[in-house]
Amino acid sequence: MDEPNNSTIAVLGAGSWGTALAILLSGNGYRVSLWGHLQEEIEALIRDRENKQYLPGVGFPPLLHPEIELHKALHGASEILIAVPSHAFQSVASNIAPLLQAQPGITWATKGFEPETQQLLSEVAAERLPGRELAVVSGPTFAGEVARGLPTAVTVAATTTEHAERIAELLHAPWFRAYTSDDLVGVQVGGASKNVLAIAAGIADGLGFGANTRAALITRGLTEIMRLGLKLGGRQETFMGLAGLGDLVLTCTDNQSRNRRMGLALAEGLSMEKARLSIGQEVEGVHAAQEVYALSQRHGVEMPISEQVYRVLYEGLAPKEAVHNLLERRQKAEGL
Repeated sequence: MDEPNNSTIAVLGAGSWGTALAILLSGNGYRVSLWGHLQEEIEALIRDRENKQYLPGVGFPPLLHPEIELHKALHGASEILIAVPSHAFQSVASNIAPLLQAQPGITWATKGFEPETQQLLSEVAAERLPGRELAVVSGPTFAGEVARGLPTAVTVAATTTEHAERIAELLHAPWFRAYTSDDLVGVQVGGASKNVLAIAAGIADGLGFGANTRAALITRGLTEIMRLGLKLGGRQETFMGLAGLGDLVLTCTDNQSRNRRMGLALAEGLSMEKARLSIGQEVEGVHAAQEVYALSQRHGVEMPISEQVYRVLYEGLAPKEAVHNLLERRQKAEGL
């Protein structure tokens, strides 16, 4: 693929997911500037030409250039892709706003809500970067598999059809397929909420409850996500797709999921902080549990599994007691 107009795609966030996306895009023939806020980590990327900390053994394509200076990473960028944790999203958006001279589109691959306000990241981006085309990339993706070129499919939702198609084209590879959507709300809610359910699945498996329990959690968890997503303005079909059911199944069933591993650690008796330290990377579901619980209370949405995860994480509820609370709920019709 030819480089478009000799321009640069700026990927902001040099963790596992940002690095994987930078590898994908530069492998597609685009010049990519990969920015991270820790100088020592970027210096290591420049020296090693791979991310040994998060994606060892995956070399960087020639067009991938790590950059510590934010203004240099943004210089000449025709598209900006943000891949930082949700709690850092607002800060990054605010920091890049005065540095943007042209009108690049803003895309993010972050899954989460804005802490404390529970805003969707599209709302944060619209406030901090007004007047720009916005898009989100979400779906069932593990960074290591994307970096290694294993078959993957995602959803790109955007404020305009043209921008969604543009981002999908940039990401497209023989092994990477991007579908487009205009349901920006639904795609974001699915991507953020599923992390909470993955913690629940990890807890259940860690307690030895088996495959039946896991299947029930995934199914009823999807119902919770749909309830919240529809209340916030998403569409039902979105939650049955890659950004909903697909991502939920992935994170609930494979130990590459940090959120699932968090649940497994909690089931072993580790505290939330010790579990996070043992994982060694950001666990988005820990933040999302607070935001999902707050949203469910604010909007009167019944989300019993998510509520129990919140209570385990933030109120010291024992995982076995959380399961007991779920099993003791009154009988009801499945569709309710």
